[in-house]
Amino acid sequence: MNLIKLREKILFGEQFRPQILCAAPDAKVPMICLEPGQEIPAHPSGTGVFYVLEGEGIMFLDGEEIRLSKGKVVVAPEGSERGVRGIEKLVVVAVHIS
Repeated sequence: MNLIKLREKILFGEQFRPQILCAAPDAKVPMICLEPGQEIPAHPSGTGVFYVLEGEGIMFLDGEEIRLSKGKVVVAPEGSERGVRGIEKLVVVAVHIS
């Protein structure tokens, strides 16, 4: 069992760098902490589940804009193009499945 205290992992910086909470051969769990205006450019990836822990932002999913806010969950299907931009300090926990 791997217990993760999410609040202790929140880290913002001048440049975005995900905090990898867990990694396995077929899955990865990054924590995404974006300052207002910081962005992860759209890119294709495996199936992803994104849970917004706090803040607001926009997810770009296959050309659609999805407004993110605390408590929302977005599921991105395998191969979809996705990116994220922070509107205010944004904290998202993601599960990427390959």
